[in-house]
Amino acid sequence: MPVTFENRIGHYTERVANALDSILPAETEEPRLLHDAMRYAVFNGGKRVRPLLVYAAGECLQVPAQSLDAPAAAIELIHAFSLVHDDLPAMDDDDLRRGKPTVHRKYDEATAILAADALQPLAFSVLATAPELAPQTRARLVSMVADACGSLGMTGGQSLDLLAEGRDLDADQIEQMYALKTGALIHASVLAAALVAEPLPSEQAAAIDAFGRTIGIAFQIKDDILDVTGETEVIGKQAGADQRLRKATYPGLLGVPRAKQRCDELLASSLEKLDDFGDAATPLRWLARYIVERGN
Repeated sequence: MPVTFENRIGHYTERVANALDSILPAETEEPRLLHDAMRYAVFNGGKRVRPLLVYAAGECLQVPAQSLDAPAAAIELIHAFSLVHDDLPAMDDDDLRRGKPTVHRKYDEATAILAADALQPLAFSVLATAPELAPQTRARLVSMVADACGSLGMTGGQSLDLLAEGRDLDADQIEQMYALKTGALIHASVLAAALVAEPLPSEQAAAIDAFGRTIGIAFQIKDDILDVTGETEVIGKQAGADQRLRKATYPGLLGVPRAKQRCDELLASSLEKLDDFGDAATPLRWLARYIVERGN
């Protein structure tokens, strides 16, 4: 049986889990409640799609996995921080995340805010001190991830998402919101390996960049489809939340069939951008299909 990227997922998820375990303070270290909540936010399940994208892009660009552990772990910490904030009563007011109580339900709202606030700077510390990376690479990764999670990236996208509740946006406006809210960090996941691999030929750098941007939008459209078609027990969060909050979504605007069609279009476009890499891009192709075809 050929060894596929799917066969290596367990290896990579264990790898990033070990890195995260070594990075996060022990729950026995004071302040214990805060550290316990931080670990709960990071280790409460999840598919680790963003770290997997880091490692898959690394395989495509022939970057050793040990050089990618720091960016993979840092990006997952940023993702965990964002989810804790997204679930807060002031945001989406969710009770479930990955089939378990959200951090503010498991602990309390103040502890959830502080846990998220601690995860974000920890991510940048990981990038800034990664011993496997050259100082200039560390600096570029810090800058790139900061842009991805700032007001012109993930945080800005969340602001647009909140402002759009109860309003009618067109398809282009929704995709722009998706590109910031979700796509920016997914794009950063792919681009992290490219920064470590530099210098890349300009054609390869442009292709990797375009792939990351395209598949990031597809990821959020698929998430919104699952909110309509999925079951709470399967998707791990309350189904139908987008409609309850009157969020501006692609399926809400154009219906599920058209949203699925757009997902397929973005998948085809993202795969096309990898053509010049040949078989080396097989891991990224597998993950792109998984993102669009997943059931949760």
